[in-house]
Amino acid sequence: MVKIDKDEFNQKIFKRIYNLIDEYNLINEGERIAVALSGGKDSVLTLHALSSYKKICGFNFDLVAIAVDEGIEGYRASGISSAVNNAKLCNVDLIQESFKDNFGYNLDDIYENFKSACIPCGVFRRHILNKAAYDWNADKIATGHNLDDEIQSFLMSFARGDTLKFSKFGPELKRIHPKLVPRIKPLWNTPEKEVGLWAVINDIDIHLAECPYSSLSLRSKIKGFLNDVENRNPGIKQNILSSFIKSLNVEPSMPKLYECEVCGEPTSSNICKACEIVDLLNSD
Repeated sequence: MVKIDKDEFNQKIFKRIYNLIDEYNLINEGERIAVALSGGKDSVLTLHALSSYKKICGFNFDLVAIAVDEGIEGYRASGISSAVNNAKLCNVDLIQESFKDNFGYNLDDIYENFKSACIPCGVFRRHILNKAAYDWNADKIATGHNLDDEIQSFLMSFARGDTLKFSKFGPELKRIHPKLVPRIKPLWNTPEKEVGLWAVINDIDIHLAECPYSSLSLRSKIKGFLNDVENRNPGIKQNILSSFIKSLNVEPSMPKLYECEVCGEPTSSNICKACEIVDLLNSD
């Protein structure tokens, strides 16, 4: 077994994140950055990296963390606890929101109404994160999407023929509506294995459990496929990311956005998906 030097590894992974932030100007002087903090390894590393970057970057910006409780019994409480502990450790304020408070339902109460629990979960989470960040006057939302996540998302959109989603790839998403807070992905070129290793060798408090609904998703299947291919052909994930970087020079089609007639949040149709789902649930 190869012995890993903790300090060297930490320097390597943080330097990569800092370089990505600088290369793409992900954070600028005076900006307000909201970190989507689930308590899992990726979001926790994002929080620690941005907190550390703030100390060495040479300019000032504000940080806050947002944690969302989906309402998954026996699962989410641990993640919220990790989010609270890491926010305190990084001296960053934490905003806590929940599906129940915002929509009147826990995910456990409604998942059976959908083909996959990931459908309402993704819609509600994005809605809450954007609204909370917007209310805090955030300039950007930092998410924990790593290299593996980006590749999985691209292949999912490719498999579905959903070319509009291609505009969501890359380390930074531009503002396309006044009420839609842009996303940045500081871990965009960091492999998932390295994120996990960082958490282990630094004994970081993270939420380790897999979401009980995740195994039913298309993402889970694609993740398993990619890991299998990577084990047999080391470097294939990095090669795919390199292809993504070349494609970023092509101007993607951007969806036209409106404001939801019910809640006022940005949407590609008259009624946003979150309000559609709530209306469907209330009509049952």
